This record gives sequence, C-alpha cells and structure tokens, in this order.
Amino acid sequence: MIRALILDDEPLARRRIRRALAPLDGVEVVGEAGSIRDGRALIAAHNPNLLLLDVQMPNGSGFDLLAELEGSAPAIIFVTAFDQYAIAAFDARAVDYVLKPVAFDRLALAVERARGVIARQEEEQQLAELRSVVSALRGELKERADTDACFWVTSRGETFRVPAIDIVWIQAERDYVRLHTPQRSYLYHESLASMADRLDPASFIRVHRSAIIHRRRLRSFRRGQFASLTAVLDDGTEVRVGRTYERLIRTALKDV
Repeated sequence: MIRALILDDEPLARRRIRRALAPLDGVEVVGEAGSIRDGRALIAAHNPNLLLLDVQMPNGSGFDLLAELEGSAPAIIFVTAFDQYAIAAFDARAVDYVLKPVAFDRLALAVERARGVIARQEEEQQLAELRSVVSALRGELKERADTDACFWVTSRGETFRVPAIDIVWIQAERDYVRLHTPQRSYLYHESLASMADRLDPASFIRVHRSAIIHRRRLRSFRRGQFASLTAVLDDGTEVRVGRTYERLIRTALKDV
C-alpha cells in the first residue's frame, strides 16, 4: 500500500492531485498540507512512504524539507509549475518530476515508478531488521553459552563450579591446566589441547601452545624484543603469543 502525502500551497492543485490518485490501486492519501511547517507535522504523524511535493511553498521549499529528512525521506514525486528545478530534483533522488497542470496519466506513470522504489526500500528495511534480529539472537545465544558452560574442579576435598564466563585465561601445566579467574586459579585435570577443542571459539582463542585467553578479557597487544608479541589482559596479566599463532589471531580478531 502506498501512503501518499500531498504538500502544495494551492488548494486547487491539491484537489487535482487527489482526483488523479483516486482511481489508482493501492494508493491511500493520508493527508495534505499547504506549507512546509504543516507538512513536517503530517509526516511525523502519518509516516507516509510517498510525498507529492511542490517546490515553492510557504515556510521554505520542497528541497528544504528533503534536506531535513535526510536519509529517512520517503519516495518523492515533485509536482510543480516550474521546469527549471528538474535537475536539482533528480539530484535530490526524486522518483519523478511532474509539471502542472497535472495530466492524470502522467501522474499515474510517476506513481508506478514510485511503487517500485517503495518496494525496494521496504525490502531493504526488512532485511536490515532481520539482520539486527539475527545479530541480537546470536549475541544472546553466545551469552547463554558462556553463562551455562562450566568446569567442576576438585581441590583439597572440595568441588568448585567454575563458569567459563569467569575464566580470564587458561595455562598449561603438563597433563593439567590452570584456570585463572579474577578471584583465584584452579588446577583442572585436562590437557590444553583437549580444552581448546571443546571451548567455544567465539569466546576463547589459543595464543600459545601453553595458553588460551578469553576474548572479552583481551585489552591490547604489545610488541617486544625481537618482534615478540604479548597479549595484555584487562586485569594486567601478560600472556606471550606464540609465533605460529599470530596469523590465526590476526585473522580471528580482524587484524587488531
């Protein structure tokens, strides 16, 4: 459905445009105004997807209104008695430029052109909204995965639950790994290679044959002597980055 708004300071011109639009399928005139000021209010109230816009109007020009709307402007058909503004109108990405007195068949052609533009705009908006929803869902699922994953560690006869989201980094110690959290560290009976295989790669990244870090805890990288690379975590911990892992890390972290 096309929701059309007519902005023209001449009542007779607005009436003729209404008559021209009346027989067209899928077109609803949601309002009309005789000034830019009133047009702004109607746009905010009705959110039209098509403006039939005169150039010279009270309180400003049609081009002034388009400049205010910027990227949120609906499809535009200029309807005016002045042919000298046509180039400027198309530079402003108008769909069409119809001269007065309005010929009904000419305006119908312009509306059909606008219908295609509106359909593409709505498809793009739906795709953008879908991408936003998918991104939000991915973030939520990742958050849940981080929150739900945990390790049960036994130390001195007591068993502790260590959530993966609390782990700052993991350090290899022979057949064990040490899970470093902000509060303390825990010795866990599993190899680092095995840990690397089952940890979520969206949350953890291996930076050395003996170290894995949580991506969220990474603050910066620093170059040292002989081009060595060190990962600096948000708690101040410095973890050496192995040369064989540098390319993998730069790819995974988009060349940080």
